[in-house]
Amino acid sequence: MKIALERYHGLGNDYVVYDPNKNELALTAGNVKLICDRNEGLGADGILEGPLLEEDGMHVRIWNPDGSQSETSGNGIRIFARYLRDAGYVQKKSFKIFMENGPVEATFLSDDGSKIRINMGKLSFWSDDIPVTGERREVINEDMVIGRTLYPVTCVSVGNPHCVIPMREISKDLVCKIGDYAEVAKYFPNRINTQIMKVVDKGHINIEIFERGAGYTLASGTGACAAAGVAHKLGMTDSKVVVHMPGGELIVEIDDDWKVSMTGNVCYIAKMVLSSDFTEMLRAI
Repeated sequence: MKIALERYHGLGNDYVVYDPNKNELALTAGNVKLICDRNEGLGADGILEGPLLEEDGMHVRIWNPDGSQSETSGNGIRIFARYLRDAGYVQKKSFKIFMENGPVEATFLSDDGSKIRINMGKLSFWSDDIPVTGERREVINEDMVIGRTLYPVTCVSVGNPHCVIPMREISKDLVCKIGDYAEVAKYFPNRINTQIMKVVDKGHINIEIFERGAGYTLASGTGACAAAGVAHKLGMTDSKVVVHMPGGELIVEIDDDWKVSMTGNVCYIAKMVLSSDFTEMLRAI
């Protein structure tokens, strides 16, 4: 049986959807790495495995390109919501999707399903939720040494861990330099995602992103939520902000209880059928 995968992107953050109800392949760290390899495989920022049909609803397993798994993904969950509509699993305007860290609510805002709002849950700045080492506290504007340089860091959980560093100027090279060290820094026992952030005004911020298990990415839904939350927590922006990333922009809204939602677009690219030879390579790993 040949393997078919569906390819989507959200603001340049590209995923392939592997539907276990239509394919026969046990995903492993090894074959996920090969599928995501941009030279010897299909190339992707990750794989969305699902829907995994459970009694409480539809679940998705999120794979990073290095073969590790993620608790959540903002762009990934928008893509997966679009796939569920495209594949006929859902007809409702709003519904729940379950990830490793719990359910989120997806709402379609356009007739074709390309514009989607996701209620991502509650932001937490508490060290044991993120996690960050040391005594329990909100990790806000703390001085941390990352790669021999001192930075003012605020950390937040959006279901997965983030550190955000406000700066006057940001760039791809700089976030890669910082993120490479931060991902494995002693402060972060579960590794961490890194965003460097430039505040434009009360309603707009720019960010560059380095994701654990993936490296530099053009956009991140959870990264946008994290950066917007930090900017608002530090009094730099309003509760509704447009987050500009190299791949595009997301609208992020934060309520009084620190629950966060994001709104953005998803693009369907193609259905891809793997060759018999490549499929056998995947089964052999």
